[in-house]
Amino acid sequence: WFYLGTDFNVDSLPLPRKDYHDWALFHEESPKNNYKLFHEPTITLFNHTATFSRHSHLPLTTQYLESIEVLKSLKYMIPLQIKNSLRKRLAPLVYVQSDCNPPSDRDSYVRELMCHIEIDSYGECLHNRDLPQQLRNPTAMDDGNFYKILAQYKFILAFENAICEDYITEKLWRPLKLGVVPVYFGSPSIVDWLPSNRSAILVSSFSHPRELARYIKMLDTNDQEYESYLQWKMKGDISNPRLLTTMKERKWGVQDITQDNYIDTFECMVCNRVWENIRRKEKGWLPQRWKAQVNHLRCPKPEAFWFLSSNPGGTSLQEMWIPSYEQSKKEAWALRQLVERNRNFTTEEFWMLVFKE
Repeated sequence: WFYLGTDFNVDSLPLPRKDYHDWALFHEESPKNNYKLFHEPTITLFNHTATFSRHSHLPLTTQYLESIEVLKSLKYMIPLQIKNSLRKRLAPLVYVQSDCNPPSDRDSYVRELMCHIEIDSYGECLHNRDLPQQLRNPTAMDDGNFYKILAQYKFILAFENAICEDYITEKLWRPLKLGVVPVYFGSPSIVDWLPSNRSAILVSSFSHPRELARYIKMLDTNDQEYESYLQWKMKGDISNPRLLTTMKERKWGVQDITQDNYIDTFECMVCNRVWENIRRKEKGWLPQRWKAQVNHLRCPKPEAFWFLSSNPGGTSLQEMWIPSYEQSKKEAWALRQLVERNRNFTTEEFWMLVFKE
């Protein structure tokens, strides 16, 4: 049985489950779409996984990166002299988000950062600047004209909607492709995936948004220091062996009709494993047992930014995402109990167990 994580429902599990019933989970998206999958009682129910974690059976960590070549490309890169001239009408930083108040609470950080440095915000979140009418649709986010607007900036705020190991989206890859320095907040292990050890500014390195603002202002007025973050791109020198090896060995493509997509690749992988066990059985051998591990899909509890910890009340984090996370732990536990009972159950039984005192 093959499950897409976002569409996963507790009443879709085929029970009773036989020893030879394999369950496969494909989930490349943020935990906000189905938090209960991110807890040990649920994720370990599956035999095969394809997730954003490097530890899953088919890692999708680079799902938003087409190729190494697009990182090296200078197609959209604007010379620094022109960017400095554009600073007369553009802020040093740009922010484009329309999914407001997600589990990462990124808008709270950016709101505070705006008190210390100018930021142009084109999305619905903290909006203060308009895109051309034809680029206001979310489908235009990969439009070449949208890229040209972003490429004019010196820095892009690249904040993920959730903070999970290896959950890396176009938020990071887009500025790197455009020749803009990303100011990144997201995966704690992001340094494992950057093209070089000086290609992004990490929010986690600063004690407060004002410190980050001070650093960006320094780079904005120091061409040599600023360009040190772009040397890798100007030289076409990607020095991260993990990134290079992952892209070279990846068995699927992104926006590439000459390669299988990751869903087809995962289905083929699972199919091959099932057939291999059928052949092993015919030879009288024991089957190969596959099982998901905790680190195949895991995200920590959402936390308020450190500078808000003394007075975090009233944010979406406290009102929605932390309670959602806490309830999802109960849902994961309840689901595990019902599956181990190994007979069909109703959604009513599930929710009664979730809210059982």
